[in-house]
Amino acid sequence: MLKVQARKLGNVVFLCLQGHIVNGDTDTLRDAVHFQSDAESDVSTIVLDLALVSTIDAGGLGVMLELREQVQGKGIDFKLMNVSKLVYRVLEITRLDSVFEVTSGVEFFPQLSRRRPASAAVLASCA
Repeated sequence: MLKVQARKLGNVVFLCLQGHIVNGDTDTLRDAVHFQSDAESDVSTIVLDLALVSTIDAGGLGVMLELREQVQGKGIDFKLMNVSKLVYRVLEITRLDSVFEVTSGVEFFPQLSRRRPASAAVLASCA
């Protein structure tokens, strides 16, 4: 079962995922991304935090590609963060490591720390 928890920091939405991104278990992810990209007009970036994702299959990759395309079509950046070695290896094998932008998340800290000093602690609680 895939669990999704959203955290909004400024105009960046972090979706903290926990579990398996596999065929038949991606509705929660779809709903969360659609809600954030539709309801929030000031969102500039959606970041999937994959720190607690243990498995991903072709169906999950397909959904992530679909969501990436939909979000970018609205002018919103779509990034992955805290990608485990196992998930990154799957991205490499499928050559999707050149399609998805993988970020360390550090780029968001300077911007956020000026606005709210506690933002780094909030972001760290995703994992």
